[in-house]
Amino acid sequence: MSNKISAVNADGISEPFAAETAPLEVFSQGERFGSSFRHLSSFGGGDHVGVALEELAPGKESNPSHYHMLEEEHAYVLEGALTLRLGARAYVMKAGDYVCFPAGQKVGHSLFNHTDAACRYLIIGERNPNDVIVYPESGRVSVRLTGEGYSTSATMDYWEGIDSSSAGA
Repeated sequence: MSNKISAVNADGISEPFAAETAPLEVFSQGERFGSSFRHLSSFGGGDHVGVALEELAPGKESNPSHYHMLEEEHAYVLEGALTLRLGARAYVMKAGDYVCFPAGQKVGHSLFNHTDAACRYLIIGERNPNDVIVYPESGRVSVRLTGEGYSTSATMDYWEGIDSSSAGA
């Protein structure tokens, strides 16, 4: 593996690279969630489109079920198989299968490896700095621009907390 921090050369030009050259990152949260991934787009010098080569170990889920209000996401299975959880439905996906999660599609999605072998896939998505991500299982709403998360149970009426009795008060 190379010790390079990116595929951008000294002249600022993005050069081709082997995917395994990009740094391997590992994510884990409890026993349920975890994956390893390589941010190919970042390593390659890109910042508008996100591409990650991910590997999901047997029995692991990629992330909490979620959907994006402003950002489109795609997944393409390269090796192995997994279960796509899409709202109340489940779909087995295998090498060569592809799925798109359009922005604003209000159905949560997550990937779960139901097999006894690792599954490798590409995740492709926009890097919209204004995206809002909704997590139906927990009721969390994440606002990427502020880096904050809120509970959907804490909603407010438009005029709630506003004194409308007099002007200029």
